[in-house]
Amino acid sequence: MLGGVTAEPQPRPHTGRRRNPAVRQAILDRAADLLADNDYSAVSIDVIAQAAGVSKHTIYRWWPSKGAVLLEAMAERARQLTPGLDTGVFADDLETFLAATFRTAVKVSGLLRGIMAEAQRDPVAAEGLRQFTAGRRDELRALLARGLRQGDLPADSDLDLLVDQLFGMMWYRLLIGHAPLDDAVAARLARSVIAPR
Repeated sequence: MLGGVTAEPQPRPHTGRRRNPAVRQAILDRAADLLADNDYSAVSIDVIAQAAGVSKHTIYRWWPSKGAVLLEAMAERARQLTPGLDTGVFADDLETFLAATFRTAVKVSGLLRGIMAEAQRDPVAAEGLRQFTAGRRDELRALLARGLRQGDLPADSDLDLLVDQLFGMMWYRLLIGHAPLDDAVAARLARSVIAPR
């Protein structure tokens, strides 16, 4: 719980001006943990610093804003939760990828909505969001390309359009909130793009 957090961050031992990769990773891990349990608006730089045992200055040496550090933390957690898949069964791999992606998105939906809003007014957040989505798009496109080569997608499939459709539904449901984003939806969505046999 974040309410009532007033204690000053407990800095790690001074490491000079060098950027310590272990400290950076600790910040990302704590930020991702905080996002899993709290709304985006409740996770401040102060709270991240305290959880990671660093000063705010240390965080700002790595990232220019709260949005930037939280987006990178979420991107890394998403990569951990949706590793590359190649079981040899394209339909299963696509469904697994989408289900894991949707579960992660729901878990950090406050961050995604907050970053989307912040990206409208902050060029740094907008660039971070572009980089994050580019990486996720590349992963999904590679998976779809394998399905196309194996004949599991129609031969005339436009892979970039498919990526937009699959992720577009996720963003639409996250932002509008009119319908669930769960494993059952992932299964139906995966089946909807696979070529009939």
